[in-house]
Amino acid sequence: MKRKSLLGVALVALGFSTQAGTAVAAAPGVTTGPARNVGQLGASLRGTVDPNRVATTYFFQYGTTRAYGATTPEAAAGAGDARRNVAGGAGNLAPATLYHYRLVARNADGTTRGSDRTFRTQRQPLGVSLAANPNPIPFGGGTALGGTLTGTGNAGRQVVLQDNPFPYSRGFANLGNPQVTDGTGKFSFALLSVPITTQFRVLMPERPAIVSPIVTAGVAARVSTRVSRTRIRRGSRVRFSGTIRPARPGAQIAFQKRRDGRWVTIGGTIARRAGTSFSRYSRLQKINRGGTFRVFAGLVDGNYVSGTGRTLQITTRRR
Repeated sequence: MKRKSLLGVALVALGFSTQAGTAVAAAPGVTTGPARNVGQLGASLRGTVDPNRVATTYFFQYGTTRAYGATTPEAAAGAGDARRNVAGGAGNLAPATLYHYRLVARNADGTTRGSDRTFRTQRQPLGVSLAANPNPIPFGGGTALGGTLTGTGNAGRQVVLQDNPFPYSRGFANLGNPQVTDGTGKFSFALLSVPITTQFRVLMPERPAIVSPIVTAGVAARVSTRVSRTRIRRGSRVRFSGTIRPARPGAQIAFQKRRDGRWVTIGGTIARRAGTSFSRYSRLQKINRGGTFRVFAGLVDGNYVSGTGRTLQITTRRR
């Protein structure tokens, strides 16, 4: 009896039942494996799980410290009696960051946590956006050029604004003082005046050097608009008049009406020189029905872009 009891203890210690042919249930075996396909924002976490003949599930814990904080969805590892490869995807990661992770498996007999391992996400290449607001720029006015430097190491980078005025033959040259990107990579340059249509770009001279896409900021003709009357009988004539700055004698002037969401030209004239800095236009235009109107000045010389005057309402009544 003593020898039988000792044998029973030994079998239990080795994971077997004292009942012939029946395996003793046990917590799963777990090994945390290496991370694969590590990118800027995600990674595939790997490992092995031995269910020990009990229905088992598993998941990965991950985070920037051993406290983890995030988990992959729980998945089934089956109820086999051998190790099987398992995987889980870690997402919403930050570039160039060290992460800790481990594999955890559990069944009815317990939970097993694998050893802690680490991986570092890839650096995100620097990129830059640039936009001008407003664009086009009213003649005589200014604009703000701003954007965002994205990628790893985007904060505290020096940014230089460069310009290249029409006809773009001079080449780009530095404009004003450099700026430094803020903690999120944003930057802005305020320009009080842009004389003619100009190309802009920003340059990050520090390595790795980055150059933004080119932004063309058009300078639009400034159009003033007056009408002789705003309440008329149908079929009457209204005088449209005003000025164009800068002076552009010969510029095509179109009188336009808003119809079905678009501007339709109903008449026009040609601007005439009135001084060194502006041109004038004036013409009677027949109005059959009231609505919303504007004046459009078409410019095609490259120094400036076309401009429009203010919108105005003209109402009509029956004769």
